[in-house]
Amino acid sequence: MEDDMFDQIVAVFNSLVSWVAAGAMVFGGVVPYIPQYRDIRRTQNAEGFSTYVCLVLLVANILRILFRFGRYFETLLLWQSIIMIATMLIMLNLCTNVRMATELNTKRRSFIATDSKDEEIRIPKRLFLDFDWNYFWLWSQFVDYLQCVLAFTLVAAYITYLFLDSALFVETLGFLAVFTEAMLGTPQLHCNYQNKSTEGMRNQSYIWGSVCFFMCHQRIHRSQDT
Repeated sequence: MEDDMFDQIVAVFNSLVSWVAAGAMVFGGVVPYIPQYRDIRRTQNAEGFSTYVCLVLLVANILRILFRFGRYFETLLLWQSIIMIATMLIMLNLCTNVRMATELNTKRRSFIATDSKDEEIRIPKRLFLDFDWNYFWLWSQFVDYLQCVLAFTLVAAYITYLFLDSALFVETLGFLAVFTEAMLGTPQLHCNYQNKSTEGMRNQSYIWGSVCFFMCHQRIHRSQDT
């Protein structure tokens, strides 16, 4: 009787640990961006955070989702990619609004200094559909980022559909997803170099990102082996 009770306790404990591990796997990569989001919103300053980090994670997770059509991996990792994509879109929305508000305030101060009227203030709009590479990923509205992500997803999905039967293409797709995610720190490094400062950057984001990258990589390979 005592052995049955002990076995039940162990089973419940194992189940609890599995649920906690699953939650950490799905949301672990998102958690570090919560304080980053709060800092940007509180200070209304997004200069310390590179939006190209969002680009890297969006591309990596979209490719990972497409890779699943050719090589099955755990649904847990699929949800992780979906949640990360949603998180990066939220970060992009905030950074775009903050950047445009900062540009508007800067121009307003400039116009006031020259005794000009506020109604004369104009901020040139940079649109995705202009296809101006000088302003790639520096657009004026969040909808332009959505258009870019949607266009990339549709093109990548169509190419994947055409070459899904090719083992070489599927493996290349998986490699690109992993390689892109491994380059997560590069945009922030470039941003810090340009700003000559690390102010506004959350180091925890990249520590957690590296840990989650390693764990996901291992889980994907484990899923393929089984």
